[in-house]
Amino acid sequence: MSRSQILILVAAIALAAIMFFLPKVVVTKDDATVASGENSAIPDGHSDDDGHDHGAATTPADGTHTMATPEQLMELATVRTRYNKAADTKTRALLANELAAAYANASKYDSAGYYFEVAAEARPGEKAYRKAGDQYFEAFTYAATQQRASEMGSKARKMYEQVLKNNPADLDAKTNVAMTYIASENPMQGITLLREVISADPKNQKALYNLGILSVQSRQYDKAVERFRNLVEVNPEHVEGAFYLGVSLAEVGKKEEAIKVFNKVKTMSSDPALAASVDEYLAKL
Repeated sequence: MSRSQILILVAAIALAAIMFFLPKVVVTKDDATVASGENSAIPDGHSDDDGHDHGAATTPADGTHTMATPEQLMELATVRTRYNKAADTKTRALLANELAAAYANASKYDSAGYYFEVAAEARPGEKAYRKAGDQYFEAFTYAATQQRASEMGSKARKMYEQVLKNNPADLDAKTNVAMTYIASENPMQGITLLREVISADPKNQKALYNLGILSVQSRQYDKAVERFRNLVEVNPEHVEGAFYLGVSLAEVGKKEEAIKVFNKVKTMSSDPALAASVDEYLAKL
């Protein structure tokens, strides 16, 4: 996902689809933000006109959205009709959950988040707000523009804040909040949160991965080596972590170790795009 002004390397782009959300910022030494980028990818997971009011900018300007299957569209139409006809608040809250699940199944993440939020407001609870936050975070991840990412990121944070009020130890929610901040006008708050996650759980895979990616983007490859080395020690089967460990090792001049890591990566996945990327690096080494 080309969310920064620094291209990690042409071969690495092939891995974007399997990566966690990449920040829209370029970070420099000590994780200080110096510039923001604009994503140009065509988004997935955006709803068309589903009959509810998300606000002024629910549907992206280009009108693109996930192409749901006929079965999914039928399910959505059926549940939405029941929801619109429901007369009492309790029934609408129950159907809001069902409608949200139908949207999630169709990968229409913004609408899924909206209806999970409706359900959570009707029956507040940690799990209810978590469902809404997770869907808004997915919409944020696939955002086509900075504005869209800001809108969905803000909605995700609002839901996760409710989660963290009930459960401050939910490090996954905290990590997701951090990533939305990194893509905002206040990225240092996100980096601070990621560090807090690592402090609380030095083996947290998601936080290690994202901090490693930030280090790669800022060309702090020595720090990236440390993060990704820790990650693959925690989870030796983490394919993306192993790949970027190889990239980082190559960048700091540890070619023999990088070759060893890249050869291992080739045995970890049957993805042809990954294999091609690894082969390109091996050829350069």
